[in-house]
Amino acid sequence: MKAAESKRLAVVGIFIFLALIIFVAGILTLGGQQKRFTNTIKVYAIFDDVAGLKTGNNVWFSGVKIGTVKEITFYGEAQVRITMNIEENSQRYIRKNAKARLGSESLIGNKIIEIYGGTRNSPNVQENDLLASEEALDTDVMMETLQENNKNLLSITGDFKTLSNQLVKGQGTMGAVLNDSVMADNFRSIVSSLKQASATTVKASAALSQFTNKLNTTDGLANQLLTDTAVFSQLRSSVAQLEKTSAAAAEMTQNLNETSRKLDNSNNAVGVLLNDPQFAVQLKTTMSFLEKSSINLNEDLEALKTNFLLKGYFKRKAQREAKQEEKLKNKEEKQLDKIIE
Repeated sequence: MKAAESKRLAVVGIFIFLALIIFVAGILTLGGQQKRFTNTIKVYAIFDDVAGLKTGNNVWFSGVKIGTVKEITFYGEAQVRITMNIEENSQRYIRKNAKARLGSESLIGNKIIEIYGGTRNSPNVQENDLLASEEALDTDVMMETLQENNKNLLSITGDFKTLSNQLVKGQGTMGAVLNDSVMADNFRSIVSSLKQASATTVKASAALSQFTNKLNTTDGLANQLLTDTAVFSQLRSSVAQLEKTSAAAAEMTQNLNETSRKLDNSNNAVGVLLNDPQFAVQLKTTMSFLEKSSINLNEDLEALKTNFLLKGYFKRKAQREAKQEEKLKNKEEKQLDKIIE
């Protein structure tokens, strides 16, 4: 009996010892997770809504756990002040102008506080500092938005189903295109025309490229006009001469217009000759008188030839003219004989 009792007491003692070890290990583990055995500093943040944050939730910085939420108390009229324990060894990375915001470890996980931001020229955070806060998106709002998006997606899917049914039944323009062979042939014809137009465009582009290459040829006229200053100077000189010629032609035209206006004017001799009918009649009458006078004068001269006083004069004149004609005739005959020889 004593041996069995001693054995039982030993087993009980072993279980108690193991339970104590597990208990101590649990305390140490929980204390380590809650940062109970590390040196910490207190910092604060004030939020309008903590969205279910609890004491003991984690505090993160750059994705690393650096502390826990120590206390949650009301502040002011309707705000909430969060007291956080932060490890001293992470104090040098957090700046006074850093911000705190609510987050979660997953979509539906525990709430956490994230500390982010801060500039290097700002001093490190100190004991009892108040960090600026930023309101995070509410999970409920996100779920409502997601639900609304799901409704929209369902509506779009229904519309697409209706559209596909109409296409299969040949309803609407697209349905007719998919089911009507005539429209399909027309569509093929249009595509063929577009291909031809595209080919023509390619040819035109090639021709344009060839033309531009010719323009860029060193010995070409276009290239010389664009680059050769001597050719440009000659062209400018030619243009200046053309301008002078045009000005001279314009001046000549103006002079001709003035002359024509003077010809139409009856205040000058030529204008009178061209425009005055009375003067024309008088001129015709005068010319008629002159013609008659010349006839009479010719008759008088013929009569003088038969006059005995002037008969010798006209006879000698006729003899001189006959001698001159004979000399001229002999001279021509001699020249002809020389040519024949």
